Amino acid sequence: MTAPEIVSKISVPAEAPKPTWRESLAVYLQPRVLIVLFLGFSSGLPLALSGSTLLVWMREAGVDLGTIGLFALVGTPYTLKFLWAPLIDALHVPFFTHAFGRRRGWLVFSQVLLIATILLLAIADPARSALFVALAALLVATASSTQDIVVDAFRIESLPESEQAAGMAAYVAAYRIGMLVSTAGALFIVSGFEGAGLTRGAAWTWGYVVMAGMVLIGTMTALLATEPEQSAQAEAATRAETAFVRVLHAAVGAFTEFLSRKDAVAALAFVVLFKFTDAFSGTMTAPFVIDLGFSRNDYAAIVKGVGLAATLIGGFAGGFVARRYSLAASLWIGGILQAVANLSFSWLAVIGINQWALALAISAENFTSAIGTVIFVAYLSALCQNPLHTATQYALLTALSAVGRTYLSSGAGFVAKAVGWPAFFAICVFVAIPSLMLLTWLQRRGHFETLGPVKV
Repeated sequence: MTAPEIVSKISVPAEAPKPTWRESLAVYLQPRVLIVLFLGFSSGLPLALSGSTLLVWMREAGVDLGTIGLFALVGTPYTLKFLWAPLIDALHVPFFTHAFGRRRGWLVFSQVLLIATILLLAIADPARSALFVALAALLVATASSTQDIVVDAFRIESLPESEQAAGMAAYVAAYRIGMLVSTAGALFIVSGFEGAGLTRGAAWTWGYVVMAGMVLIGTMTALLATEPEQSAQAEAATRAETAFVRVLHAAVGAFTEFLSRKDAVAALAFVVLFKFTDAFSGTMTAPFVIDLGFSRNDYAAIVKGVGLAATLIGGFAGGFVARRYSLAASLWIGGILQAVANLSFSWLAVIGINQWALALAISAENFTSAIGTVIFVAYLSALCQNPLHTATQYALLTALSAVGRTYLSSGAGFVAKAVGWPAFFAICVFVAIPSLMLLTWLQRRGHFETLGPVKV
Protein backbone atom coordinates (compact mmCIF):
# COMPACT_ATOMS: atom_id res chain seq x y z
CA MET A 1 0.00 0.00 0.00
CA THR A 2 1.51 3.34 -1.06
CA ALA A 3 1.48 6.57 0.94
CA PRO A 4 -1.29 8.17 -1.18
CA GLU A 5 -3.41 5.07 -0.67
CA ILE A 6 -2.93 5.30 3.09
CA VAL A 7 -3.87 8.98 3.03
CA SER A 8 -6.98 8.20 1.00
CA LYS A 9 -8.08 5.73 3.64
CA ILE A 10 -7.78 8.41 6.34
CA SER A 11 -10.32 10.77 4.83
CA VAL A 12 -12.55 13.07 6.84
CA PRO A 13 -15.85 11.29 7.61
CA ALA A 14 -19.23 12.78 6.76
CA GLU A 15 -21.04 14.80 9.41
CA ALA A 16 -22.70 12.34 11.80
CA PRO A 17 -25.79 12.92 13.94
CA LYS A 18 -25.08 14.22 17.42
CA PRO A 19 -24.85 11.32 19.91
CA THR A 20 -27.22 11.09 22.86
CA TRP A 21 -25.93 11.50 26.45
CA ARG A 22 -26.12 7.74 26.91
CA GLU A 23 -24.06 7.13 23.77
CA SER A 24 -21.58 9.79 24.83
CA LEU A 25 -21.04 8.07 28.17
CA ALA A 26 -21.05 4.55 26.74
CA VAL A 27 -18.05 5.29 24.54
CA TYR A 28 -15.87 5.40 27.68
CA LEU A 29 -16.67 1.72 28.27
CA GLN A 30 -15.52 0.62 24.82
CA PRO A 31 -12.65 -1.91 25.14
CA ARG A 32 -10.31 0.23 23.02
CA VAL A 33 -10.92 3.28 25.21
CA LEU A 34 -10.41 1.25 28.40
CA ILE A 35 -7.11 -0.04 27.00
CA VAL A 36 -5.99 3.55 26.37
CA LEU A 37 -7.10 4.50 29.90
CA PHE A 38 -4.84 1.91 31.55
CA LEU A 39 -1.98 2.80 29.22
CA GLY A 40 -2.43 6.41 30.33
CA PHE A 41 -1.92 5.29 33.93
CA SER A 42 1.25 3.47 32.89
CA SER A 43 2.54 6.61 31.13
CA GLY A 44 1.83 8.92 34.07
CA LEU A 45 3.36 6.65 36.71
CA PRO A 46 7.13 7.02 36.04
CA LEU A 47 7.39 10.81 35.56
CA ALA A 48 7.45 11.75 39.26
CA LEU A 49 9.75 8.85 40.15
CA SER A 50 12.61 10.66 38.42
CA GLY A 51 11.14 14.07 39.28
CA SER A 52 9.22 15.49 42.26
CA THR A 53 9.11 12.29 44.35
CA LEU A 54 12.83 11.78 43.88
CA LEU A 55 13.42 15.40 44.90
CA VAL A 56 11.60 14.84 48.20
CA TRP A 57 13.79 11.77 48.83
CA MET A 58 16.92 13.79 48.07
CA ARG A 59 15.89 16.70 50.28
CA GLU A 60 15.20 14.34 53.18
CA ALA A 61 18.65 12.84 52.57
CA GLY A 62 20.19 16.30 53.02
CA VAL A 63 21.12 17.03 49.41
CA ASP A 64 21.84 20.71 48.69
CA LEU A 65 19.09 22.80 47.03
CA GLY A 66 21.35 23.77 44.13
CA THR A 67 22.06 20.11 43.37
CA ILE A 68 18.36 19.30 43.60
CA GLY A 69 17.59 22.01 41.06
CA LEU A 70 20.16 20.55 38.66
CA PHE A 71 18.31 17.24 38.81
CA ALA A 72 15.76 18.76 36.43
CA LEU A 73 18.35 17.79 33.78
CA VAL A 74 17.57 14.09 34.22
CA GLY A 75 14.42 14.81 32.22
CA THR A 76 16.59 15.24 29.10
CA PRO A 77 15.12 12.11 27.39
CA TYR A 78 11.68 13.75 27.42
CA THR A 79 13.12 16.61 25.34
CA LEU A 80 15.06 14.36 22.94
CA LYS A 81 12.59 11.52 22.43
CA PHE A 82 11.71 12.73 18.95
CA LEU A 83 15.19 11.59 17.89
CA TRP A 84 14.36 7.93 18.41
CA ALA A 85 10.63 8.15 17.65
CA PRO A 86 11.32 7.25 13.97
CA LEU A 87 13.17 4.14 15.18
CA ILE A 88 10.04 3.04 17.03
CA ASP A 89 7.94 3.71 13.94
CA ALA A 90 10.28 1.81 11.65
CA LEU A 91 12.23 -0.91 13.51
CA HIS A 92 11.30 -4.22 15.12
CA VAL A 93 12.36 -5.41 18.57
CA PRO A 94 13.77 -8.96 18.45
CA PHE A 95 11.34 -11.48 19.96
CA PHE A 96 8.91 -8.82 21.22
CA THR A 97 7.69 -7.70 17.78
CA HIS A 98 7.32 -11.27 16.56
CA ALA A 99 5.48 -12.33 19.72
CA PHE A 100 3.19 -9.33 20.25
CA GLY A 101 3.14 -7.21 17.09
CA ARG A 102 4.65 -3.92 15.92
CA ARG A 103 3.16 -1.56 18.54
CA ARG A 104 2.45 -4.04 21.34
CA GLY A 105 5.97 -5.44 21.08
CA TRP A 106 7.48 -2.01 21.68
CA LEU A 107 4.99 -1.44 24.51
CA VAL A 108 5.96 -4.58 26.41
CA PHE A 109 9.66 -4.02 25.73
CA SER A 110 9.60 -0.43 27.03
CA GLN A 111 7.74 -1.53 30.17
CA VAL A 112 10.28 -4.27 30.90
CA LEU A 113 13.00 -1.63 30.64
CA LEU A 114 10.99 0.68 32.89
CA ILE A 115 10.66 -1.93 35.64
CA ALA A 116 14.39 -2.67 35.51
CA THR A 117 15.42 1.00 35.69
CA ILE A 118 13.04 1.85 38.56
CA LEU A 119 14.50 -1.08 40.52
CA LEU A 120 17.97 0.30 39.79
CA LEU A 121 16.89 3.70 41.17
CA ALA A 122 15.41 1.94 44.21
CA ILE A 123 18.83 0.71 45.34
CA ALA A 124 20.42 4.16 44.96
CA ASP A 125 21.32 6.29 47.98
CA PRO A 126 21.14 10.08 47.46
CA ALA A 127 23.16 10.72 50.63
CA ARG A 128 26.14 8.73 49.33
CA SER A 129 26.19 9.20 45.55
CA ALA A 130 24.12 11.83 43.81
CA LEU A 131 25.83 10.82 40.55
CA PHE A 132 24.54 7.24 40.74
CA VAL A 133 21.06 8.53 41.54
CA ALA A 134 21.25 10.88 38.55
CA LEU A 135 22.30 8.04 36.23
CA ALA A 136 19.52 5.75 37.43
CA ALA A 137 16.94 8.56 37.17
CA LEU A 138 18.16 9.30 33.63
CA LEU A 139 17.60 5.66 32.66
CA VAL A 140 14.09 5.76 34.16
CA ALA A 141 13.31 8.90 32.15
CA THR A 142 14.63 7.25 28.97
CA ALA A 143 12.47 4.15 29.40
CA SER A 144 9.48 6.31 30.36
CA SER A 145 9.77 8.63 27.35
CA THR A 146 10.11 5.60 25.06
CA GLN A 147 6.90 4.20 26.49
CA ASP A 148 5.22 7.59 25.92
CA ILE A 149 6.12 7.50 22.22
CA VAL A 150 4.65 4.04 21.79
CA VAL A 151 1.49 4.77 23.78
CA ASP A 152 0.81 7.94 21.76
CA ALA A 153 1.21 6.02 18.50
CA PHE A 154 -0.93 3.13 19.79
CA ARG A 155 -3.69 5.52 20.92
CA ILE A 156 -3.79 7.39 17.61
CA GLU A 157 -3.79 4.21 15.51
CA SER A 158 -6.15 2.04 17.56
CA LEU A 159 -9.06 4.44 18.15
CA PRO A 160 -11.59 5.28 15.42
CA GLU A 161 -12.64 8.89 14.88
CA SER A 162 -15.74 8.47 17.07
CA GLU A 163 -13.60 7.36 20.06
CA GLN A 164 -10.59 9.68 19.73
CA ALA A 165 -11.97 12.39 22.03
CA ALA A 166 -13.03 9.88 24.69
CA GLY A 167 -9.69 8.12 24.38
CA MET A 168 -7.76 11.36 24.93
CA ALA A 169 -9.94 12.28 27.92
CA ALA A 170 -9.48 8.82 29.44
CA TYR A 171 -5.75 8.92 28.77
CA VAL A 172 -5.24 12.34 30.39
CA ALA A 173 -7.34 11.46 33.47
CA ALA A 174 -5.50 8.16 33.96
CA TYR A 175 -2.15 9.88 33.35
CA ARG A 176 -2.91 12.27 36.22
CA ILE A 177 -3.91 9.36 38.46
CA GLY A 178 -0.66 7.61 37.59
CA MET A 179 1.26 10.74 38.58
CA LEU A 180 -0.77 10.91 41.78
CA VAL A 181 0.12 7.32 42.66
CA SER A 182 3.83 8.00 42.14
CA THR A 183 3.74 11.23 44.18
CA ALA A 184 1.23 11.12 47.04
CA GLY A 185 0.85 7.33 46.84
CA ALA A 186 4.59 6.74 46.90
CA LEU A 187 5.03 9.13 49.85
CA PHE A 188 2.31 7.36 51.85
CA ILE A 189 3.89 3.97 51.06
CA VAL A 190 7.32 5.20 52.16
CA SER A 191 5.82 6.54 55.38
CA GLY A 192 4.07 3.22 55.93
CA PHE A 193 7.31 1.28 55.57
CA GLU A 194 9.06 3.74 57.88
CA GLY A 195 6.25 3.36 60.43
CA ALA A 196 6.65 -0.41 60.25
CA GLY A 197 10.18 -0.10 61.55
CA LEU A 198 12.34 0.25 58.43
CA THR A 199 15.03 2.90 58.29
CA ARG A 200 14.27 5.94 56.14
CA GLY A 201 16.63 4.75 53.37
CA ALA A 202 15.15 1.24 53.33
CA ALA A 203 11.62 2.68 53.31
CA TRP A 204 12.41 4.70 50.20
CA THR A 205 13.96 1.65 48.53
CA TRP A 206 10.90 -0.51 49.10
CA GLY A 207 8.62 2.35 48.10
CA TYR A 208 10.31 2.43 44.69
CA VAL A 209 10.11 -1.38 44.45
CA VAL A 210 6.33 -1.10 44.87
CA MET A 211 6.24 1.57 42.12
CA ALA A 212 8.16 -0.77 39.81
CA GLY A 213 5.50 -3.41 40.44
CA MET A 214 2.80 -0.88 39.45
CA VAL A 215 4.23 -0.82 35.90
CA LEU A 216 2.85 -4.35 35.48
CA ILE A 217 -0.61 -2.77 35.14
CA GLY A 218 0.51 -1.34 31.81
CA THR A 219 2.20 -4.58 30.82
CA MET A 220 -0.96 -6.60 31.43
CA THR A 221 -2.92 -4.01 29.45
CA ALA A 222 -0.53 -4.33 26.50
CA LEU A 223 -0.85 -8.12 26.58
CA LEU A 224 -4.66 -7.93 26.59
CA ALA A 225 -4.81 -5.35 23.78
CA THR A 226 -4.94 -6.12 20.08
CA GLU A 227 -2.57 -4.72 17.47
CA PRO A 228 -4.03 -1.60 15.75
CA GLU A 229 -5.26 -2.13 12.19
CA GLN A 230 -3.43 0.97 10.96
CA SER A 231 -0.19 -0.47 12.35
CA ALA A 232 -0.70 -3.64 10.30
CA GLN A 233 -1.35 -1.50 7.18
CA ALA A 234 1.81 0.51 7.75
CA GLU A 235 3.75 -2.71 8.26
CA ALA A 236 2.48 -4.06 4.94
CA ALA A 237 3.24 -0.78 3.14
CA THR A 238 6.91 -0.76 4.24
CA ARG A 239 7.63 -4.48 4.24
CA ALA A 240 9.75 -4.31 1.07
CA GLU A 241 11.92 -1.47 2.43
CA THR A 242 15.11 -1.93 4.40
CA ALA A 243 15.23 -0.85 8.04
CA PHE A 244 17.41 2.13 7.15
CA VAL A 245 15.00 3.35 4.46
CA ARG A 246 12.01 2.98 6.79
CA VAL A 247 13.72 5.05 9.49
CA LEU A 248 14.80 7.68 6.94
CA HIS A 249 11.29 8.06 5.52
CA ALA A 250 9.71 8.30 8.98
CA ALA A 251 12.16 10.93 10.20
CA VAL A 252 12.64 13.14 7.13
CA GLY A 253 8.96 13.17 6.18
CA ALA A 254 7.83 14.29 9.62
CA PHE A 255 10.39 17.07 10.08
CA THR A 256 10.41 18.54 6.57
CA GLU A 257 6.61 18.68 6.46
CA PHE A 258 6.47 20.61 9.73
CA LEU A 259 9.38 22.96 9.11
CA SER A 260 8.02 23.95 5.70
CA ARG A 261 5.08 25.73 7.37
CA LYS A 262 4.92 29.49 7.84
CA ASP A 263 6.32 30.72 11.18
CA ALA A 264 7.38 27.18 12.15
CA VAL A 265 10.34 28.36 14.26
CA ALA A 266 8.22 30.80 16.25
CA ALA A 267 5.59 28.13 16.82
CA LEU A 268 8.25 25.73 18.11
CA ALA A 269 9.62 28.40 20.46
CA PHE A 270 6.11 28.97 21.77
CA VAL A 271 5.76 25.23 22.39
CA VAL A 272 8.94 25.34 24.48
CA LEU A 273 7.93 28.37 26.54
CA PHE A 274 4.18 28.10 27.12
CA LYS A 275 4.43 25.75 30.13
CA PHE A 276 7.76 27.14 31.34
CA THR A 277 6.17 29.14 34.16
CA ASP A 278 4.65 25.91 35.49
CA ALA A 279 7.88 24.01 35.06
CA PHE A 280 10.08 26.62 36.76
CA SER A 281 7.92 26.73 39.88
CA GLY A 282 7.02 23.03 39.81
CA THR A 283 10.66 21.98 40.00
CA MET A 284 10.92 23.48 43.49
CA THR A 285 7.36 23.05 44.84
CA ALA A 286 8.04 19.80 46.74
CA PRO A 287 11.32 21.01 48.35
CA PHE A 288 9.56 24.30 49.21
CA VAL A 289 6.76 22.54 51.08
CA ILE A 290 9.22 20.34 52.98
CA ASP A 291 11.46 23.33 53.78
CA LEU A 292 8.50 25.30 55.07
CA GLY A 293 7.97 22.65 57.73
CA PHE A 294 5.09 20.54 56.42
CA SER A 295 5.40 16.81 56.88
CA ARG A 296 5.67 14.39 54.00
CA ASN A 297 2.18 13.08 54.78
CA ASP A 298 0.69 16.60 54.92
CA TYR A 299 1.92 17.27 51.39
CA ALA A 300 0.83 13.86 50.12
CA ALA A 301 -2.66 14.06 51.62
CA ILE A 302 -3.39 17.47 50.13
CA VAL A 303 -2.03 16.51 46.71
CA LYS A 304 -4.05 13.29 46.76
CA GLY A 305 -7.33 14.84 47.89
CA VAL A 306 -7.75 18.53 47.20
CA GLY A 307 -5.06 18.64 44.54
CA LEU A 308 -6.57 15.81 42.46
CA ALA A 309 -10.05 17.34 42.65
CA ALA A 310 -8.66 20.71 41.53
CA THR A 311 -6.83 19.05 38.64
CA LEU A 312 -9.91 17.20 37.39
CA ILE A 313 -12.13 20.29 37.72
CA GLY A 314 -9.45 22.33 35.97
CA GLY A 315 -9.41 19.81 33.12
CA PHE A 316 -13.16 20.21 32.60
CA ALA A 317 -12.78 23.99 32.88
CA GLY A 318 -10.02 23.94 30.26
CA GLY A 319 -12.27 21.96 27.92
CA PHE A 320 -15.06 24.50 28.43
CA VAL A 321 -12.71 27.41 27.71
CA ALA A 322 -11.37 25.74 24.56
CA ARG A 323 -14.90 25.08 23.27
CA ARG A 324 -16.20 28.53 24.20
CA TYR A 325 -13.35 30.66 22.80
CA SER A 326 -10.93 30.61 19.89
CA LEU A 327 -7.67 28.73 20.25
CA ALA A 328 -5.65 31.96 20.55
CA ALA A 329 -7.99 33.40 23.20
CA SER A 330 -7.94 30.11 25.10
CA LEU A 331 -4.15 30.13 25.14
CA TRP A 332 -4.20 33.67 26.54
CA ILE A 333 -6.57 32.61 29.32
CA GLY A 334 -4.57 29.50 30.18
CA GLY A 335 -1.21 31.26 29.97
CA ILE A 336 -2.18 34.12 32.28
CA LEU A 337 -3.95 31.93 34.84
CA GLN A 338 -1.11 29.42 35.22
CA ALA A 339 1.39 32.26 35.66
CA VAL A 340 -0.59 34.24 38.25
CA ALA A 341 -1.29 31.08 40.29
CA ASN A 342 2.37 31.06 41.37
CA LEU A 343 1.61 33.98 43.67
CA SER A 344 -0.37 31.60 45.88
CA PHE A 345 2.95 29.97 46.85
CA SER A 346 4.50 33.37 47.59
CA TRP A 347 1.56 33.99 49.91
CA LEU A 348 2.03 30.55 51.51
CA ALA A 349 5.72 31.31 52.10
CA VAL A 350 4.69 34.42 54.07
CA ILE A 351 1.85 32.67 55.98
CA GLY A 352 4.00 29.71 57.03
CA ILE A 353 2.70 26.33 58.21
CA ASN A 354 -1.04 26.39 57.64
CA GLN A 355 -2.94 23.39 56.27
CA TRP A 356 -5.69 25.50 54.69
CA ALA A 357 -3.17 27.81 53.03
CA LEU A 358 -1.29 24.83 51.61
CA ALA A 359 -4.55 23.34 50.30
CA LEU A 360 -5.47 26.63 48.65
CA ALA A 361 -2.04 27.07 47.05
CA ILE A 362 -1.94 23.49 45.73
CA SER A 363 -5.53 23.80 44.46
CA ALA A 364 -4.82 27.08 42.65
CA GLU A 365 -1.70 25.66 41.01
CA ASN A 366 -3.33 22.35 39.98
CA PHE A 367 -6.54 23.99 38.74
CA THR A 368 -4.82 26.58 36.54
CA SER A 369 -2.15 24.14 35.37
CA ALA A 370 -4.86 21.71 34.21
CA ILE A 371 -6.62 24.48 32.29
CA GLY A 372 -3.36 25.43 30.58
CA THR A 373 -2.51 21.80 29.85
CA VAL A 374 -5.82 20.94 28.17
CA ILE A 375 -5.64 24.02 25.95
CA PHE A 376 -1.97 23.36 25.20
CA VAL A 377 -2.69 19.74 24.18
CA ALA A 378 -5.41 21.05 21.85
CA TYR A 379 -2.81 23.33 20.26
CA LEU A 380 -0.23 20.53 19.89
CA SER A 381 -2.87 18.27 18.31
CA ALA A 382 -3.80 21.03 15.85
CA LEU A 383 -0.15 21.27 14.77
CA CYS A 384 -0.07 17.54 13.87
CA GLN A 385 -2.09 17.75 10.67
CA ASN A 386 -0.51 14.98 8.56
CA PRO A 387 -1.79 11.52 9.57
CA LEU A 388 1.29 9.85 8.11
CA HIS A 389 3.59 11.63 10.56
CA THR A 390 1.38 12.12 13.63
CA ALA A 391 3.37 9.93 16.02
CA THR A 392 6.79 11.40 15.20
CA GLN A 393 5.52 14.99 15.04
CA TYR A 394 3.67 14.63 18.34
CA ALA A 395 6.84 13.19 19.90
CA LEU A 396 8.78 16.18 18.59
CA LEU A 397 6.30 18.69 20.01
CA THR A 398 5.95 17.05 23.42
CA ALA A 399 9.72 16.71 23.60
CA LEU A 400 10.13 20.42 22.91
CA SER A 401 7.51 21.25 25.52
CA ALA A 402 9.68 19.39 28.05
CA VAL A 403 12.66 21.67 27.36
CA GLY A 404 11.34 24.20 29.88
CA ARG A 405 10.93 21.54 32.56
CA THR A 406 14.32 20.01 31.89
CA TYR A 407 16.86 22.62 30.83
CA LEU A 408 15.38 26.06 31.46
CA SER A 409 14.26 25.01 34.96
CA SER A 410 17.59 23.52 35.98
CA GLY A 411 18.68 26.77 37.66
CA ALA A 412 15.50 27.15 39.71
CA GLY A 413 17.17 25.83 42.85
CA PHE A 414 19.93 28.45 42.66
CA VAL A 415 17.37 31.23 42.14
CA ALA A 416 15.32 30.06 45.14
CA LYS A 417 18.44 29.83 47.27
CA ALA A 418 19.52 33.35 46.28
CA VAL A 419 16.24 35.27 46.64
CA GLY A 420 14.15 33.23 49.09
CA TRP A 421 10.83 31.49 48.54
CA PRO A 422 8.41 34.48 48.38
CA ALA A 423 10.47 36.29 45.73
CA PHE A 424 11.19 33.06 43.84
CA PHE A 425 7.51 32.33 43.14
CA ALA A 426 6.95 35.99 42.19
CA ILE A 427 9.75 35.61 39.64
CA CYS A 428 7.92 32.54 38.28
CA VAL A 429 5.07 34.84 37.22
CA PHE A 430 7.38 36.98 35.07
CA VAL A 431 8.89 33.86 33.50
CA ALA A 432 5.62 33.58 31.51
CA ILE A 433 6.15 36.90 29.69
CA PRO A 434 8.26 35.55 26.75
CA SER A 435 5.57 32.99 25.85
CA LEU A 436 2.85 35.65 25.93
CA MET A 437 4.96 37.89 23.68
CA LEU A 438 5.31 35.03 21.20
CA LEU A 439 1.57 34.39 21.44
CA THR A 440 0.93 38.02 20.49
CA TRP A 441 3.29 37.78 17.51
CA LEU A 442 1.81 34.51 16.23
CA GLN A 443 -1.70 35.87 16.59
CA ARG A 444 -0.85 38.95 14.53
CA ARG A 445 0.75 36.76 11.86
CA GLY A 446 -2.47 34.78 11.42
CA HIS A 447 -0.87 31.57 12.70
CA PHE A 448 -3.98 30.25 14.42
CA GLU A 449 -6.24 30.81 11.41
CA THR A 450 -4.07 28.43 9.38
CA LEU A 451 -4.73 25.62 11.87
CA GLY A 452 -8.47 25.65 11.22
CA PRO A 453 -11.11 24.77 13.82
CA VAL A 454 -9.79 22.83 16.82
CA LYS A 455 -11.92 20.19 18.52
CA VAL A 456 -11.24 19.31 22.15
